[in-house]
Amino acid sequence: MSDEFPEGPFAGPRGGALEGDPVRKSQELMRRNLTKRFYKDVTVELRDEGHVVLLDGRQVKTPGKVTLALPDARLAEAVAAEWRAQKTHIDPGVMHLTRIVNSGIEAVPAKHAEVADDIAGYAGTDLLCYRAQSPERLVLQQARHWDPVLAWAEETFGARFILAGGVMHVAQPPHSLEAIRAAVRAYDSLHLAALHTATTLTGSVLLALALTQGHLTPDAVWAAAFVDENWNAELWGADAEALQTRALKRQEFDAAAFVLGIG
Repeated sequence: MSDEFPEGPFAGPRGGALEGDPVRKSQELMRRNLTKRFYKDVTVELRDEGHVVLLDGRQVKTPGKVTLALPDARLAEAVAAEWRAQKTHIDPGVMHLTRIVNSGIEAVPAKHAEVADDIAGYAGTDLLCYRAQSPERLVLQQARHWDPVLAWAEETFGARFILAGGVMHVAQPPHSLEAIRAAVRAYDSLHLAALHTATTLTGSVLLALALTQGHLTPDAVWAAAFVDENWNAELWGADAEALQTRALKRQEFDAAAFVLGIG
């Protein structure tokens, strides 16, 4: 019997828009019908290509049938734990690590520069640059969480950012945008996939970079990303559906942080 893992619950549709967007390609998997669990044992084995996850002795593969081989045992064991945790059916929607590494192994390498530029593009409208003008308490909360990150970005990357009051767009210095682009492009495909997740969930490439480089903890990044939402919840009360959505996003964010070696 072949030790290759057959096409299964993470196999996405071929062609179309998903081929050009590795993140959408992973997210589309959540819409598919759930596959029944068809394996008993989940193990990790070190082979020539790296640490591979085995289902009943057969290698797990990405939707494009690339072997899911990871550079370290820590990450491979965590991915294996997601497969072990599946009950009667396999739900890709709760297997955040597997989805991120699928993108990092299969989809991102062919479009590394494109994905990096998409991440770096957030610097042009980064969350941290758009400030409330009132009330004073919110202004102070934003400054407390965001100003140190902007100072760190200037010191680390030589990237100075201009603040804007309200939501009117302000053009950022070209040299700052290029500095962030260069920093993002330096990451390998696996870490770039995780960085993309962290950036889109927080709305800030600067927060994502602060996480990646260990300047901020995951909790600090998450708190900074939701200053405005937390303020509104304090003022008007928390919305149960919004809290549930945020909790699900936090799970995906924590998976990205884990891939990045944080947490």
